Amino acid sequence: METELAKLKAERNAVILAHNYMPKEVQEVADYLGDSLDLALAAANADAKVLVFAGVYFMAETAAVLNPDKLVLIPDPSAGCTLVDSITAEDVLKWRARNPNGVVVTYINSSIEVKAVSDYVCTSANCHKIVEAIPRDRPVLFVPDRNLGAYIKYVTGRENLEIWSGTCYVHERMTRDVLYSVAEREADAELLVHPEASGTVDLLREGRLRVRVLSTQGMVKHVKERGRGAFIIATELGLLDRIRREAPEARLIPALEDAVCMYMKLITLDKIKRSLRELVYRVQVPEDVAKRARAAIERMLEFR
Repeated sequence: METELAKLKAERNAVILAHNYMPKEVQEVADYLGDSLDLALAAANADAKVLVFAGVYFMAETAAVLNPDKLVLIPDPSAGCTLVDSITAEDVLKWRARNPNGVVVTYINSSIEVKAVSDYVCTSANCHKIVEAIPRDRPVLFVPDRNLGAYIKYVTGRENLEIWSGTCYVHERMTRDVLYSVAEREADAELLVHPEASGTVDLLREGRLRVRVLSTQGMVKHVKERGRGAFIIATELGLLDRIRREAPEARLIPALEDAVCMYMKLITLDKIKRSLRELVYRVQVPEDVAKRARAAIERMLEFR
């Protein structure tokens, strides 16, 4: 790690938590690197006064809720998410009014206000476990990702699962035809697909390809365990940088050459250093919202 950053971290008693989609140079200086579930756990257990969240804003909000006694910073507060923008707390409350016995399961890619009116928060790593644990006679609303929701409905067979219509703009482009095309071109490769990808359920239903549906952390683990071989990675390109470091003998093929999240790439090394120097930008959540969101997030952490 470069001297200036190491000095700033020591002075501030800070740690850097970085998502797998971060630029390569940010991944390399992270104290914790992982997917949304890993980072939520790391944030809850971090032994530091300052948490710098190298990710998008909803991730930093989650860290702030889990660490009310710590200073949580995000280097660029404009790092948003199309999934977050697709739904409001009012949308959820309208569904609740129509379904008083219903259960709301919210993907972590959502605003803290939406989490605060939810029963459970989930990640792609544990969403199906959470939905399976809900009594079958209770209607469930899954928000906001329609592709992840369709995957959950497919694997659980749950008919009384309503799904919101939001999408990740990067994974939405990973259609059935796109994934078939790269799989046919790279016939010796195993296809690893994130459940946010729009073609996921079509591939599973048709059963013609060797496909594994995994969270980003699941992809890292799977490739490292195999060690060698060829893998098509159907998620954001930042993950390939991490896998190349940790499984250098594997041959990685991106499902889309331009699968880049513009929001994740707003976080840079220079912005992280400025964040530590000036203690910007602080992420704060009103206590009434934080209290309600914390309950839903803590239920998520029970399903690892």
